[in-house]
Amino acid sequence: MNVALAHEFLVTWGGSDLVAREFCKTFPGAPLHTALYNPAVMGRHFQGVDIRTSALQRWPMALKKHRLYMPLFPIAFEQFDFTGYDLVLSSHHYAAKGVVTGADTCHICFVHTPMRYAWDYYHEYMAGFGRLARPALRWLFHWLRVWDAASANRVDYFIANAHNVARRIWKHYRRPSTVIHSPIEADRFRIGNTIGDYYLVVSRLVPYKRVDLAVQAFSALGEKLVVAGDGPELKRLKAMAGPNVEFTGFVDGEQLENLYSGCRAFLFPGFEDFGLTPLEAQASGRPVIAYGAGGALETVIEGQTGTFFREQTADSLAEAVRRFDWQSTDPAAVRSHAQQFDTAVFRKKIADFARDRFEEWKASSPAL
Repeated sequence: MNVALAHEFLVTWGGSDLVAREFCKTFPGAPLHTALYNPAVMGRHFQGVDIRTSALQRWPMALKKHRLYMPLFPIAFEQFDFTGYDLVLSSHHYAAKGVVTGADTCHICFVHTPMRYAWDYYHEYMAGFGRLARPALRWLFHWLRVWDAASANRVDYFIANAHNVARRIWKHYRRPSTVIHSPIEADRFRIGNTIGDYYLVVSRLVPYKRVDLAVQAFSALGEKLVVAGDGPELKRLKAMAGPNVEFTGFVDGEQLENLYSGCRAFLFPGFEDFGLTPLEAQASGRPVIAYGAGGALETVIEGQTGTFFREQTADSLAEAVRRFDWQSTDPAAVRSHAQQFDTAVFRKKIADFARDRFEEWKASSPAL
């Protein structure tokens, strides 16, 4: 089976990029088509991979200001030529599913989320722009919605990374999907020998992550909170934080692993399509206190690997912290749960799905 891969862009490392890397490991030798590629940042993650970029790669400031070029991504992905491939596997959250394939090529699309700024969060995004920009943006988002819905017909089989994403695929595209959860590198994390005196948040500091809820709750509780991450919200969060809240900035590698394994519990106050950091904490044997909505409902087991707070408020989070006994969970059992989401498990599920659906597609395609 001759396979080609497609992924949105390779500019900064994130959860969707881990999926793309695992695709490359599942189908070694398959070329990876992407709108933009920054080898200085991403090269170590994709060593030996045949990466083929769009024409946007040569445009001014494309790697530093890639979001400015995103309205052109649909056109860019349509220019990739997949003639001669049996299977195209795309990793999509914006435009990658829009690749054009011929009648002899099966297209399977792994969806991290439908284009959220054009659909579910459209009005929230529009509210963040000035009055002068909104008329042009209304036309842009209208065009993106039309293109997004139309390009869904180019996909033969959909995979959703979570059940709540599968619901949105059905809502926006009216297409069924199979859920295969996004992976984590479980073997990277370990159970620690000692537990510290702090609770932990690991997150980009942007508004929708709702790190402000954790900062407000812990400033009132007086318990120690460590916030690992960076972003435009940092200054605002520091201004509202009490002396018991510590900001580390961006962390990675051994420092991040030690923070996970040493925390009393991990906090996840935002609504996410899936969310990898709660699983990374659980792979470290630590329980999670999460907002009870979205992907957290698929990764945290109430009373066994953590607990939920039901209202997205600081008071509700604080009440959950007071109620939850972090010493009541078994670190080995918590880690065992997270290992179900390991990259090795993910690769097998993807390989099995691709093989089975490709055989089904060949058998069901009408003879030309």
